[in-house]
Amino acid sequence: MNLNATPISGSDAGLGSATRTLELQGLSCPLPILKAKKALGEMNSGEQLLVISTDRGTWDDFDYFCSNTGHALVDRQETQGLFKFLIRRK
Repeated sequence: MNLNATPISGSDAGLGSATRTLELQGLSCPLPILKAKKALGEMNSGEQLLVISTDRGTWDDFDYFCSNTGHALVDRQETQGLFKFLIRRK
């Protein structure tokens, strides 16, 4: 797991700018959601978290998670087997 400040650039430009990045490659449900929930709990309102996962189920999981927690799913992309989600903390 990698938590650090990383601006999005290049092919990820549509994802904007993240305050923190959470790399969760190789983890499957429910770990990506649980780790994202923990990271968001450590962030301030309005900050953005970029989550990178290889679990196909996260595509729908993060949409459901955000709609039920009040966080905003700003953008999501799939690129070469990586699922990327930009989430703004409520």
